[in-house]
Amino acid sequence: MFNSILVPYDGSAGAERALRQAVALARLCDAQLSVLTVFRHHSMLEASLSMVRKDEPGPLDDAMRGHAREVADYAKRLAREAGAEGTRAFIKAGPPARTIIRFAREHGNDLIVIGSRGLGSVENYLLGSVSHKVTGLADCPVLVV
Repeated sequence: MFNSILVPYDGSAGAERALRQAVALARLCDAQLSVLTVFRHHSMLEASLSMVRKDEPGPLDDAMRGHAREVADYAKRLAREAGAEGTRAFIKAGPPARTIIRFAREHGNDLIVIGSRGLGSVENYLLGSVSHKVTGLADCPVLVV
């Protein structure tokens, strides 16, 4: 039924539920499972604040990328322990919904399994959730968990 499943993962409870569902589907369909963690590029304000942080030297993007790598690796480990042995983990920077859609297109994913609520900001309440945007923009089926 599905050959390549993508599950965006941000470490939230909703993402964890989606990951469990994606693992079950991947095992059922003998599909490749990919985990994607997206981090947002920092703003100029954040860049200026990062210059005055004595405890956290270095570019903020590097810290965000490092954290995203930890989150993605954790999800990959969970998926593999649950039986999705070939799970791969990826990290990307950018606006979450559009980055998820672009990744799915570039990697030929034929299903996206996404949590209904993630770690989104107040912006999501005003502009719509990532899962809502993904369902509206995706070329493939989207399962919202």
